[in-house]
Amino acid sequence: MIARLTGIIESNTRSPLIVDVHDVGYLVHVPERFLASMKVNKSLTLYIHSHIREDAFDLYGFENQKDLSFFELLLTVSGVGPKTALLVIDRGVSAVETSVRKGDVAFFTSIPRLGTKNAQKIIIELKGKLDLTESSGDTKQLTDALSGMGFDRQEIREAIKHLDAKDVSVEQKIRHALKLLAK
Repeated sequence: MIARLTGIIESNTRSPLIVDVHDVGYLVHVPERFLASMKVNKSLTLYIHSHIREDAFDLYGFENQKDLSFFELLLTVSGVGPKTALLVIDRGVSAVETSVRKGDVAFFTSIPRLGTKNAQKIIIELKGKLDLTESSGDTKQLTDALSGMGFDRQEIREAIKHLDAKDVSVEQKIRHALKLLAK
């Protein structure tokens, strides 16, 4: 897999753009807003998502790791492919996160290729995932440990809500959460 490309932009008139890396030209799909800021014959680094199918090997590039991670999070939503996820990311990660939290269906339906049903699906599926990814350090450790044991994210969320305040260490929280999940 390709994780990152550093090279010279050969063409930025449209996506996919051509990035020359040591005399090999890679076609890379990038968000339109990012494409507008790129200068031809300038060096740049892109964080890459490689999308491999039976009939294609497509590269999707992002200016930072956060955009790439959010793009990959969008791909976990059933019915959202890389081209649609790229259109969503083009609105900006913080705007998308805010719209998910607010349940703003209109924001998502204003994006080409997204209807009401898929907009609602994105909001529902990402809302829980965003809550888990933005939790505190202890909660993140607890979530990682419990999901590593095979527990469902919804079960983990419910168990975390019912933890005692007296559980100080992560180990105590894990023990208590396991007791709650065993019921």
